[in-house]
Amino acid sequence: MMAGSNAELLQLLYWGVRILAGICFLHALITRKDLYWILILALGTFFGGIFSTLAALVYTFQVLIPSLRGGGKAAGAAVARGVEAMKPLDVRIREARERLAESDTLQNRADVAALQARAGRPEEAQETLTPLLSGIYRDDPVVLLTAAELDLARNDYAAAEAKLSGDTLRGSATRTRALTLLAQTQEAQGKPEADATYREAMQGANTEEPRTRYAAYLIKSGRTDEARALLDTILKSESRASALYRRQEREWFQMAAALLRDLK
Repeated sequence: MMAGSNAELLQLLYWGVRILAGICFLHALITRKDLYWILILALGTFFGGIFSTLAALVYTFQVLIPSLRGGGKAAGAAVARGVEAMKPLDVRIREARERLAESDTLQNRADVAALQARAGRPEEAQETLTPLLSGIYRDDPVVLLTAAELDLARNDYAAAEAKLSGDTLRGSATRTRALTLLAQTQEAQGKPEADATYREAMQGANTEEPRTRYAAYLIKSGRTDEARALLDTILKSESRASALYRRQEREWFQMAAALLRDLK
């Protein structure tokens, strides 16, 4: 009886660890963890083994549990951003204007202006943003970034670069977007430092935009081998990404695919 109970217990533990490895594998795949985690956890999921079992336990306590504790709000925000990004631009502008009419806050006004600029309506965007360009909000990162986007839309690259070059935007939640815009302004002016700025924007980015724009920059610079390697990496990321992330980043994945086709 004792031997049978022990065998059953070992069988339960074996399958419990395999299931845990599978959960960790899916988490690593969806959250785009380093390749070594994905490979080790895949081995644990499909083949078992002591080493892979230990890897699953380490991943659970070092990565999975902390992400579940602190990542609930972040995950919810990421889902909300993804759903918002999938809406047509006109719908997003209309909804943003409705939010602004209900509550005239800095963020709501800046959101409307940014969407209007993206839609190719810089005059409307400037009119929306003007009340924020003086007074206590003039140095706010959101206002600076939106104003710089307007300057870029009007081809006023020097003005955009001046707004984007300060430390205010580098240390804020707008860092990736600010650096990407700064690289674009430098590229438009033919400045060689655009290369380093694009590279900086790519570090820690939660969007494919800086990598895709950098690939386009490399092609314009005649560095087609580097561009091709980067584009291959972007499209491999797309194949491993969750459905939500693919939809959220659809514009950049499509741009990367088009750039790669043009190189072949």
